[in-house]
Amino acid sequence: MQDIYFEKIKFEEGKSFRLIYPEMRNKFFWHCHPEIELVYIEADSGIRHIGTHVSTYTHSDLVLIGNNLAHLNFDYRLQQDYTQIVIQLRTDFLGTALKNAPEFAKISALLHQADYGVAFQENTKIKIAELLKNLKNLDTFDQLLQIIKVFSLLAESVDGQILNKDLKSKAFLLKDKLRMGDIYEYIDKAYDQRPDVNVVAAKVNMTTPAFCRYFKRQTEMTFTDFVNQYRIERAKNLLMQGYNVLETCYAVGFESLSHFNKLFKTTEGRTPSAFKRSSRRI
Repeated sequence: MQDIYFEKIKFEEGKSFRLIYPEMRNKFFWHCHPEIELVYIEADSGIRHIGTHVSTYTHSDLVLIGNNLAHLNFDYRLQQDYTQIVIQLRTDFLGTALKNAPEFAKISALLHQADYGVAFQENTKIKIAELLKNLKNLDTFDQLLQIIKVFSLLAESVDGQILNKDLKSKAFLLKDKLRMGDIYEYIDKAYDQRPDVNVVAAKVNMTTPAFCRYFKRQTEMTFTDFVNQYRIERAKNLLMQGYNVLETCYAVGFESLSHFNKLFKTTEGRTPSAFKRSSRRI
């Protein structure tokens, strides 16, 4: 069984934050931790999987993740070179000032949103990326001041996208870490084949009807719908890498091109060909 890894983050003595540049492209690292995390990554395209939200990013991604919100590493299965900067912060990194100082009211509201996962768009990414890349040139105190500035800019941003509708998935994942970690890993390994609900139900020691009820309650989707959504996100990733539509269709497990086109258009509002053309212009 594949547990959600509960990451124990160690801070250097005298520091309330951790600045790292992880490279884990070959590891399925489905994990959570009590600390707040800000992730910036530059890559051709990749998968964003936070809570029950699954989507793709193109060229770069900037996401704020609240405490104990399960997420997959952003560099999973990346083929090309990439740059990743991660800041991990104690939830009380500003002490009582976060609650009591009016100057920090917007940052406090932002950290509440982080419980759902927040992705930021192009204008914000450009401004924040420059500040994050400069952190390595600063001493610890100036790094902290820069991080506070980063969070201030994020709090002022108007292009943040909330990734999860509610916190039910977060509560379920924490309560039932073993089963959901195993289910997600099975979907990731089998999405391009024929994921079998009976197999995954047996893997987590449940009857198929009980599993279907459990999965629907957890994700607000049927198992089949979730697998198809995962396939579409993987397809978007491949299309952005230069695969043609037919190659992509079969690579993510669809046996019918017409079904793939129909489902893709229903999900994305445009055909795979139209998506591929637009991704070239980004």
